[in-house]
Amino acid sequence: MFTLVRSRARRAALALSAVAALAFGTTAMTSATAAPAPLKQGPTSVAYVEVNNNSMLNVGKYTLANGGGNVFDVAVIFAANINYDTGTKAAYLSFNENVQRVLDNAATEIRPLQQKGIKVVLSVLGNHQGAGFANFPSQQAASAFAKQLSDTVTKYGLDGIDFDDEYAEYGNNGTGQPNDSSFVHLVTALRANMPDKIISLYNIGPAATRLSYGGVDVSSKFDYAWNPYYGSWQVPGIALPKSKLSPAAVEIGRTSQSTAADLARRTVSEGYGVYLTYNLDGADRTADVSAFTKELYGSDAVYTP
Repeated sequence: MFTLVRSRARRAALALSAVAALAFGTTAMTSATAAPAPLKQGPTSVAYVEVNNNSMLNVGKYTLANGGGNVFDVAVIFAANINYDTGTKAAYLSFNENVQRVLDNAATEIRPLQQKGIKVVLSVLGNHQGAGFANFPSQQAASAFAKQLSDTVTKYGLDGIDFDDEYAEYGNNGTGQPNDSSFVHLVTALRANMPDKIISLYNIGPAATRLSYGGVDVSSKFDYAWNPYYGSWQVPGIALPKSKLSPAAVEIGRTSQSTAADLARRTVSEGYGVYLTYNLDGADRTADVSAFTKELYGSDAVYTP
């Protein structure tokens, strides 16, 4: 059986409720100028990293034996949270101590990846407090949260935002249930704030099924969408071209190498442009990674500690 996202998300979502609201500085960190990465042909590879347990730098330790290109093209910091302030009755962006550490140490945790040509994206996840992407009560409220997201991208020199609509527990703290306008307003505002950055969708939860409202469909505003169920094949239900979709999803070290290879082979044969991986840790995962790179890129992976 494939591994469901619940085991993945719970480790990061619990114990975050005490985090204070983000206070934005006045001086933005700028992302490092990326050196041209060695070219490779094939799908975009994505790596989620649970920063409660593992270093973002692990993403940059894998290259292709043939040509030396990066195995991974996008690294996802997992995860910030959407929290709820019961006093102001407003959602706010929150970081646990491990996410905050990565952001505060961007020079050593994020820039080295960007300098290799790897994009670094911040995932945002619900936190059991009733606030989610799908229940903003007004366009103004959605736009205010979008500004927190885009301000964070600017401040820490990130390459984008990933939406993961789990664990919101809509209705807690007197919050509303999902509505049809909320996510459309949020994504519209975020794309307007950061037209050249990545916006990706972990295709799960009420937000993922509410992409159209009032004649506006925000599907095209996403750069990527991916299957949230590890060890399985599921085409995300969003109107994006195959080049921006990952029906394959694997958990490194838990999804078998044969399954990872099969999913990679299918990705190529069916013309999809993205391959999603989760939980890259600090161990030498050359065999697990090579299982899919051989199918995606015709090359083994090389691990450099």
